[in-house]
Amino acid sequence: MPEIPADPPGLDLARLRAHLDRELPGTVQGPLRAELIEGGRSNLTYVLTDGAARWVLRRPPLGHVLATAHDMGREHRVMTALRDTGVPVPHTLLLDPGTDVLGAPWYLMEYVPGVAHRDVAPLAALGEQRVHALGLRLVDTLAVLHRIDPAEVGLADFGRPEGYLERQLRRWSKQLAASRSRELPELDRLHGLLADRLPASPAPALVHGDYRLDNVLVDDTDAIAAVLDWEMSTLGDPLTDIGLLVMYTELAGVGGGIIPSAMTAPGFPKADEVVSYYAESTGRQAEDLDWYVAFASFKLAAVAEGIHYRYQQGRTLGAGFERAGEMAPILARHGLSTLKEN
Repeated sequence: MPEIPADPPGLDLARLRAHLDRELPGTVQGPLRAELIEGGRSNLTYVLTDGAARWVLRRPPLGHVLATAHDMGREHRVMTALRDTGVPVPHTLLLDPGTDVLGAPWYLMEYVPGVAHRDVAPLAALGEQRVHALGLRLVDTLAVLHRIDPAEVGLADFGRPEGYLERQLRRWSKQLAASRSRELPELDRLHGLLADRLPASPAPALVHGDYRLDNVLVDDTDAIAAVLDWEMSTLGDPLTDIGLLVMYTELAGVGGGIIPSAMTAPGFPKADEVVSYYAESTGRQAEDLDWYVAFASFKLAAVAEGIHYRYQQGRTLGAGFERAGEMAPILARHGLSTLKEN
């Protein structure tokens, strides 16, 4: 008898196969197998295969989540809308907004070959010139996203830009409160300073929400083959994306590798070059950038505390979650230092 593929956590392969046969008849040919992709800290990502073809499935994490986070329909919609733009995204194949098949909403997309650079050694092996060019290409791709007219791709109603920063700060404060298991006075202080110094936003744009090097796939020609992880995308303040990218550049490798170390590779553009190149590419001046970098620190701290909370409950999948609790104090201090309040 043929071997029955084992179900990875979070997937029921028999129910999934039956659903795919109904919705995408003839797509899956052989026994369906799945593997959880390590490295994700939020939504769960699996590679599916029938032995001949491969696909990628995304679903929310197991256990404690913020009610408005992990929106599968949102990810699916924005990638579908961006398919024929200059922003490279995987082709979407199917969205299941219900819970009957996997116990949570999920979607299926094409498998795009490429490398998501998290570690410094493989990136550094490319050499300084190629690393520098890739870093600028990362900024270029973000600039292309921010130049898209949302109405032209059917995303005019994808968010409410007015009051975006205030809502974002409130949202991540609620996320932190929902995952709070300890006192974090420095992070509370950072939140207060951010609320007191809220800047005026520039013209709105499509915002990725978690734009960084390891959320793109790089092919063997050093081109960006796909931008991934759109769960936080919306219409809003584009400087939140550049502030986050700067924060990841400044803290690359911190926390024992919890923040990816790849951007420490020799040749990768430093934060000031990232900012100036973005301004040149978009015509947007990154004013009040310190606030945006500090906000990125607060936001990532809230995410890290959510992961730490789920890890303590035994509700995380994969390795690398045990050190998530180290991050909030580090990020709080970075945010305070950026605001010159340390």
